[in-house]
Amino acid sequence: MKTILTKLNRFFQGQWRLAVLHPEKGLWPVAPLLDTMAYLKAQNANGCHILMQPVEPSHYLLADDLSWDTIRRHHRSPDGAWKPGRMVVETSPGNFQVWIHSLRSLTLPEKSFWLKKLRSDPAAHPHNRWGRCPGFRNRKDKYRAPQGEYPLARLIWVDWIRRANIPALPQTIPPPQKPLSLPSPRGAVCHHKAIARRDYLRPNESQTDFAYALALLRRGYSDLQIRERLLNERTSWENHHGERKRNLYLERTIRRAKEIIENTTNIR
Repeated sequence: MKTILTKLNRFFQGQWRLAVLHPEKGLWPVAPLLDTMAYLKAQNANGCHILMQPVEPSHYLLADDLSWDTIRRHHRSPDGAWKPGRMVVETSPGNFQVWIHSLRSLTLPEKSFWLKKLRSDPAAHPHNRWGRCPGFRNRKDKYRAPQGEYPLARLIWVDWIRRANIPALPQTIPPPQKPLSLPSPRGAVCHHKAIARRDYLRPNESQTDFAYALALLRRGYSDLQIRERLLNERTSWENHHGERKRNLYLERTIRRAKEIIENTTNIR
C-alpha cells in the first residue's frame, strides 16, 4: 500500500485527500497518510467505500464507468502507448475509472463536453467528484462474488510526469447544459407503496431520520417535502430544542443524504 500511496501522491502533486463513504452515516475525509491505512482497511472491511480526489479539481478530469475497449480507443495511442497524464483504476472486473491531469484549468462546461466525448457515465456530475482508491475493495453488493468476497480496486497505470493537452471548446459548439447532481426525480406517484418514518427505524432518532431522508430522496421528494415529513413524523425533539436548532439539523441531514445519493450514483 505504501507504493500505491506514493504514486497517488505524485499524480495529485501532494494535494489530495481520501474519504470514507458509509452507506448511512455519510462521507468524511481522511488524511492520505500511511498511518491511516489500518483505519481505512477496517472501515472498508466493515462495508464502507474508500474514495480519493484532488484538493483542487480544476486541472483533473475523472472519466467513470469505462470498458477496456473504451480505454484502448480514448486513452491509448494506436501503438499501445498510454496517452499523457493518465491514471487508470480498475474498480471492479472489467470496469474502469480514468483520471486525466490537464495542462490547463478546465471549466465545468468543458468537463461535461469532454466526458461525453470520452464515453463516461452521462449521469455523473463533473464537479467535486470522488474516485475509488486502489488497494481497497469495492463494497457494492452487485460486485460481491458467490464466495462472499468483494473485488479489489487495482491501479493499472499512472503517469505523474506528463500532462494532457486538452483542447479548448470550439466557439461554434454550444456548451452542454449543466448536469444534475442527483438522478432525475421520478416522484412519489411512481412508487405504489407509501412509506413512513416508522418503516426506517434505526438504533437512534438521527439514524432513523437519515435513512428516511435517503428513501424519500430516491423517490423524488423535494427538500421541503422531506423537511415537512420529518417534522410531522418524528415525535421526540429533546436533542434539538428550539426552531433554529431543528432547522440546522434538518438542513444538515438532508444535505448529507443528498451527498450520499450523488456519490453512490457516481462511483463504480
